[in-house]
Amino acid sequence: MNATNTKQALSIGWASRDVSTTEPLNIPGQFHMRISQGIIDPITVTALAIDNGEDSVIFLSADIVVIRAHLLDRIRERVAELDAGVPVMKILMNATHTHTAPTTYGERSAWRPGSDDVDGPPHEGVEIASAAKYQDFFVNESAEAVVEAWKKRAPGGVAYGYGFAVVAHSRREVYFDDISKRPGMERNSRHGVHGHAMMYGSTRDPMFSHYEAGTDPFINLLYTFDAQGRLTGAIVNVPCPAQNSEGERRLSASYWHEAREAIRKQYGNIFILPQCAAGGDLSPRIQHYHKAEERRFALKYGDNNPKNVSEYGRRLDIGERIAAAFTEVLEWARKDIRTALPLQHSVETVHLSRRMISDEDVNQARAELAELEKEPFKTDGDPIQRLDHNSTLVAGRNRYRGIIARYEKQATEPKLPMEMHVLHLGEVAFASNRFELYMDYMHRIQARSPFTQTFVVQLAGTPGPEGGSYLATERGVWGRGYSASIYCNVVSPQGGQDLVEATLATLNKLYEKNAEQEKNNA
Repeated sequence: MNATNTKQALSIGWASRDVSTTEPLNIPGQFHMRISQGIIDPITVTALAIDNGEDSVIFLSADIVVIRAHLLDRIRERVAELDAGVPVMKILMNATHTHTAPTTYGERSAWRPGSDDVDGPPHEGVEIASAAKYQDFFVNESAEAVVEAWKKRAPGGVAYGYGFAVVAHSRREVYFDDISKRPGMERNSRHGVHGHAMMYGSTRDPMFSHYEAGTDPFINLLYTFDAQGRLTGAIVNVPCPAQNSEGERRLSASYWHEAREAIRKQYGNIFILPQCAAGGDLSPRIQHYHKAEERRFALKYGDNNPKNVSEYGRRLDIGERIAAAFTEVLEWARKDIRTALPLQHSVETVHLSRRMISDEDVNQARAELAELEKEPFKTDGDPIQRLDHNSTLVAGRNRYRGIIARYEKQATEPKLPMEMHVLHLGEVAFASNRFELYMDYMHRIQARSPFTQTFVVQLAGTPGPEGGSYLATERGVWGRGYSASIYCNVVSPQGGQDLVEATLATLNKLYEKNAEQEKNNA
């Protein structure tokens, strides 16, 4: 192991918690409520603390869909209560975007984010546990993991590299025609926003042209080692949300569970901290090769699916690919383990240009909200059918309410504030954002970054009640469709470029500051 400066000796600590629950809680991620019916595999929070005596970072990854409802604020407050010595502003928290984790939104928005001002849907005949109590539990477990990782810091080293593991594919299909003009197309805030593009559109459509984006096969890896050079864990940064099995009514970490198991089968019970790089327009499923994929999984895995998990073959396949990349990179990256490195961690609030709501947009939202408010709740069918329908109805109402609220404040608040973390550990940089960020923005950052390798971390926590939301590119907004509509985007493509430039400005500032310090120390 190589040390570059004993004054910057690294101390590294890990911890994790299983935050699964058997309580019947809502599982956010869809328009309808899904009440948990059990556990497929563990929901985990993982903390990694690194400091060099000059600065620090505490990575905190959670198998949840998004960070909202003051969750980051509450975790920081709880950490401060447990140990006032922990630098809580250096906590960089991210969600993996699994769609099969219990709600962390708290009681007032237990059914869906953005619904604090209205009641949730009726749920007679369906038991729903307290979301407030689960949020308390989640906050405490996460805070304890952070404090444990901080207290367990010990001399160690890091190594880094990148490999290849195709996990994501474009999930936005583009068509020769404008889909919204086809006869019989439904018009609402979920389906009626199509243009030339559609999320999860049919590739067998005779008007299918191409995928809007490609894929990013890179997997960025930062390994940690103890003082004896033994592997203790790794940050695994993959540009793909954890959306396999996203319709299940049981808890699951999605493909990250299979990835952890495959890695640990070879390396023992090491810590794995997953990060989702930019993947707002990507997902872990291919759209045009279904029959070949089915044949592959049938021959490769047979009927090995003891828990009857949807997309299980895809999950196993992805887990194996991530583990293979993990091993390939480790074989050469561990030749350059560093036990002392410069570390600078900037936490700042950036202001991003909002996507504006036009008069036409808000008038349409008001009219369609009025229609939905006339629609009665479903009273027939079984309790689950009623809840599915009624929660979808309330979700639709609240999407229109959200547009109206944004319109009313956009003149006085044209910018969206966002907490942004930018840090470097030697020649490795990390840059966070709160969004489901379209892939192009990541490439703009990585291409111009002065550092050897730059990990982009999407769906990172930010203070306050909000978080997440798609950030579409210019071509996405042109194509329209879900994830590129006004209902999905609080920030415009100009705001996306604001994010790119703000990130690069801080990366360059840190790089220049580090170069000056190294020059002075020479």
